[in-house]
Amino acid sequence: MQQPQIQLLTLAQLSAGQEWRLSLAHDRDHHLLIWITRGQGRLLLDGQRRGLGTYNALWIPARSLFAMELGFQCVGHAVVIPENTGLCLPNSPRQLRIREVQAQSELSALIELAQREVHQGRPLQQDALKAQAALMSVWLRRQIMLDDHITQRPNAGARLSARFCALLAQRHPKGGSMADHAAELGVTPTHLTRAVKSATGKSAADLLHERSCHAARRLLGETDQTAAAIAAYLGFGSAAYFTRFMQQHSGLPPSKLR
Repeated sequence: MQQPQIQLLTLAQLSAGQEWRLSLAHDRDHHLLIWITRGQGRLLLDGQRRGLGTYNALWIPARSLFAMELGFQCVGHAVVIPENTGLCLPNSPRQLRIREVQAQSELSALIELAQREVHQGRPLQQDALKAQAALMSVWLRRQIMLDDHITQRPNAGARLSARFCALLAQRHPKGGSMADHAAELGVTPTHLTRAVKSATGKSAADLLHERSCHAARRLLGETDQTAAAIAAYLGFGSAAYFTRFMQQHSGLPPSKLR
């Protein structure tokens, strides 16, 4: 079996030209380092919704719930790093606003070197990309250490929202109701909904639905499994309920989405 490879993608390639792939809350089985060099948008990361702008560096570890709503003029790159590379990488999600010109130039230069390596297609390409990813990790960890990027301790509601998003990413896409998650976190559904809504602008149930919808759309687009098989895999009680769910949350039935 071929080992997962380090990849360098534009933001357009990361979304595969389909906005939902980034805008719906989801998690991935690989790490992402995203470097925004132009434009604005909105970001859901670590249980909080924030603005996103030029010269923002995003570190999204594998199995971290996130979503990005990118403006039309947003430009940047994503470095896709498999979990098994052995690189020393940060453990927690981070959004860094890079104001120092030298630091901006350093990461942009590393991205350009990786781009050149990809385009040239020379032997030992993955070895070269791994070395460049290691340097990007050094850059990232140095930035995290700076006083400018020391984060303030979030309030109790934001901490609860982050715990909910982390729990959500650990579970199967249809792994339990919002009440189940609240019980596991030791709070009432009402309290969880209020905290998540305040931190993200969306309810806990909204995020649950988005993650299920993202998983369903990905499976419909990338596999030849029947809608009934996908419904069963995602824990829907019936194919009919799955169809109604997708119609409600995407505007189209599974047959049209495929």
